[in-house]
Order: sequence, then C-alpha cells, then structure tokens
Amino acid sequence: MTDTAIAWDTYSRQRPERRPTNARGETTWFNWTQYPDHGPGAELLEAPAGARVLDLGCGKGGNAAHLAALGHCAVGVDVSPEQLAAARERWGQAPGLDLRQVEAVTFLREDRDGFDAVYSVYGAVWFTDPARLLPAIRERLHPGGRLVFSQRPPVAGCYGCQASYIPRGADEDPLVVKRWDYEPDAWERVLKEHGFTDVTADVLAAPPGKRTTGTLIVRARA
Repeated sequence: MTDTAIAWDTYSRQRPERRPTNARGETTWFNWTQYPDHGPGAELLEAPAGARVLDLGCGKGGNAAHLAALGHCAVGVDVSPEQLAAARERWGQAPGLDLRQVEAVTFLREDRDGFDAVYSVYGAVWFTDPARLLPAIRERLHPGGRLVFSQRPPVAGCYGCQASYIPRGADEDPLVVKRWDYEPDAWERVLKEHGFTDVTADVLAAPPGKRTTGTLIVRARA
C-alpha cells in the first residue's frame, strides 16, 4: 500500500459516518461544504439525465451514491481501501454506482469512455498536483462538461503546494500529504491555462454560528 493510501486510511478512521438522513429526511444528498445541510447541491454539475459523472476522491461515497440515486452513472475513485470499504458497505448495492480503488490521474489516463461531469469535494483536486491532474480531467470531459470542486479557502500568504497533517497516536509523528491551495483568482487563471472556460471561483460563507471559515467552490467547463 502506498504512503498516500495509508494516510487516507488513517483519516478515514477519524471521520464520522454520514448521517442516516439529512435535515430534510433524505437518505441520499449532495454536500459541497464542511457543514451539514449547507450550500448548493448536485445542480452545480449541470449533468444531463443519465450522465456519466466522476467523483475524484469519493471517500465513503455519499455524494456519488446520491448521483446514482438521481439516475446518473456515478463512478467514484479513491486510493483508500478503508474509505472504499465503508462506501461499499453502505452504498454498494446502489444501481448505477461504480467504486474503484485507484489514483485519480492513473484512472483518468486509463479511462476511455469520458464523463459529462467531474467533481471533487475536499478530494483529489485539492490533493493532486494540478499540473498533472487538470490536463487529465480536460482530456476526459466531454465537450461542454463541467468540472466542479470544493475545498477550504487558502490561509492568507500560504499558496501553492502545502503540507497537510493527519494525526496518529500520541507517540507517532503525523502522516503528511500534499495539498494545493490557491486564491480564487489564481484557480481561475490555472484552469484557463489548462484549456477550461466559463471559470468561476467563489467562497461560500459559513452558515450562521461560531465558525467562520467558508468553502471555496470552483466551477469550469470543458
């Protein structure tokens, strides 16, 4: 197992399972943000009926399962065996859901069918070098297809490749993965440089309460 897979397995053990239902009583739903019942939903993908849609870094599979429930062909990829085991346990019987253990760029380079939409929610777009990932996404998106991703906004002055630490036991050093942080205008520039159009990048404010960190949501078209 790669160091990256070990890191995300460790992360998986620290994350709670998705609730059985959301605030509206739905058993599947789409969430772009780090806050429950907050923000837009799957409509950002602008996916036509029966679309083939790719989740880069699907984790425990909740968003991809919702898209499958909407009638799309939802493919979710992740490097973490534990994340995918949890996804298969909960959602594995869902028609239209295809879960794969594979690194994002590797999968994109091997896929031959293409996608109507590609998305990442605090996933592989945040944790993969955009110089490798964005050309691979652009190659597999059908003309007019949407790329949408979300992540935390960057800390002021901390841009580009950063270290992200995943804690372990009290007597162990944390595991380290790389992430790529850019301000909204920088993401717009980077995406346009890789051939995307209709690019927007905005920070959605946090819901009312004590927490103030919003969610960066970036949209682009092939």
